[in-house]
Amino acid sequence: MDNQNSFLGLEEEPVYLPTSDEKTVAILSHLLTLVGGFIAPLIIFLVKKDESKFVSDHAKESLNFQITLLIGYFIGIVTMILIIGILILISLGIIHLILVIVATIRASEGKLYRYPINFRLIK
Repeated sequence: MDNQNSFLGLEEEPVYLPTSDEKTVAILSHLLTLVGGFIAPLIIFLVKKDESKFVSDHAKESLNFQITLLIGYFIGIVTMILIIGILILISLGIIHLILVIVATIRASEGKLYRYPINFRLIK
């Protein structure tokens, strides 16, 4: 596989060319996190995991990233008594928005995407 690594994440060419429906669901697995948190990629993963490897990979990656962000937001809230907590929350919000946009673009291009900072708990 052809890998391109940058500080915005790792992109890979999928084993097969995904259909437009698969791309659309993969896009939704990233975009819906902006309003639904980890619930959207969890539902997409559970529904589509056996139907499409492309969608499953994107939903898993998105779900893992949302879990990672949830941990980061929890740390930010706990340390909010200090000034650093506010900075952590603001930074996480900006990183969340930027990386979700990048992941959405990669999914629309039919590429697999790996977030640069991610605890891959769901495999």
